Amino acid sequence: MDRLPHSKFFRFLYAASFILLIIYLSTKVTFIFTPIQVMVQTLFIPFLIAGVLFYLLRPIMGLLHKQNVPKTLSILIIYLAVIGVITGLVFLIGPTLQQQVSNLVDNAPALFNEFRNMLIELQNNEWVNRFQETENFSIEEITDNFTQYLSEAFDIITRNIASFIGVITNVVILLIIIPFILFYMLKDGGKLPGQVLRFLPKKQRGEGQRILKDMDIALSSYIQGQIIVSFCVGVLMYIAFRIIGIDYSLILALVAMVTNIIPFVGPWIGTIPAVIVAIIDSPFMVLKVVIAIVVIQQIESNLISPQVMGKKLAVHPLTIILLLLVAGRFAGLIGLLLAVPFYAVSKVIASHTYRLYMLKRKQDHDKREESAEGGR
Repeated sequence: MDRLPHSKFFRFLYAASFILLIIYLSTKVTFIFTPIQVMVQTLFIPFLIAGVLFYLLRPIMGLLHKQNVPKTLSILIIYLAVIGVITGLVFLIGPTLQQQVSNLVDNAPALFNEFRNMLIELQNNEWVNRFQETENFSIEEITDNFTQYLSEAFDIITRNIASFIGVITNVVILLIIIPFILFYMLKDGGKLPGQVLRFLPKKQRGEGQRILKDMDIALSSYIQGQIIVSFCVGVLMYIAFRIIGIDYSLILALVAMVTNIIPFVGPWIGTIPAVIVAIIDSPFMVLKVVIAIVVIQQIESNLISPQVMGKKLAVHPLTIILLLLVAGRFAGLIGLLLAVPFYAVSKVIASHTYRLYMLKRKQDHDKREESAEGGR
């Protein structure tokens, strides 16, 4: 019987096949795989949020450490400062936000009816009628479907009050657990690289430390930069919406700020609610909203992002679009949020691995040349 090939390529195939076989068999053994899956699903969100907060608060921790403030006291000072900021925001924007939410809830049926009437008027337009005749397209059908979807959504919400209460309970639990996780991240986070490097040979620890440092820089620059940019966009949106006088300006600005966290497509998704509210108001309001959005996006892309984000990630826009398409298809909203930082970290690991591989090849080549010269 012929021996199996043992080249590097085939050894890689053997290892990959063995790993995939282990993963496949693990999925078939439910009493092993299911607890692991439940544990990962339970711990993922708290550690994700705590990790984001860790990168946001770590610079403050570093400033306090330079002043020789003990770590525990520094964390307590940061917690008190965060509580003070949250309390100030509640008193500053809380009443306005509550009023706008109440008005939106009270006026939602009227706004929906007005939007439906606008669609019906659009259907009676001569150009739209011609388009419907040629393309077999009916706005009335879309309106009826839209009404049906809203009714079904309302029924689902009313039938799942218990599930909604369960979600609220989980959120409260997260709010209790996350500060404890964040405390130990801020306190002992600096020890983690050393614990990881212990598993590497001594000759490779220097390169491993550089890889971990580059990964840390990529994550921190992305998270801190994205949060700062989104906050600036939210503030600019609120100022612009107040100037043009659109209703629910604070709610619309908060939506734009949150969706701006999603790279590339998030800023445009966040403008959809503002455009819808403007359409219900008047055509002139639509023009003002579009102008405000375009101006703010230009300020964000040409002034704020270059100053805050810089060129550290250096990810091409086409690459971001492809990442978001794939990640959104497989992991939904979480995938959209994690696609770019995951790619940035993977890019760092791949570049360093390739550099190590080329360095090893060069060393092997030099050894062979030295051996050849010694044998002459």
